[in-house]
Amino acid sequence: MEIKKSAVAGSVESSDILIAIEPTTTQTIELTLDSSVEKQFGKQIRAVILETLNHLGVTQAKITATDKGALDCTIKARTLTAVHRAAEQEQYAWKEIDTWNV
Repeated sequence: MEIKKSAVAGSVESSDILIAIEPTTTQTIELTLDSSVEKQFGKQIRAVILETLNHLGVTQAKITATDKGALDCTIKARTLTAVHRAAEQEQYAWKEIDTWNV
């Protein structure tokens, strides 16, 4: 999926995550994470975000994640929503999404 514009999903409330995504000219995923539980779960949070981006076919984007203790399912949902908004996509393939092992 091509990232066409900047978009956000989520919040900075407890047990949530704010995912901000924007287009970039580099051919990479640039991920910045600020988390209240980074020492314990930073590696897992990054993995969920990157795997979700991979499943969506996103190969270049700048992602900023501000985590407040979100569960994996919340991280996945916020990432999905931000990507679809940034790609100007209104159709979600929910059946495919349910099969991901993220």
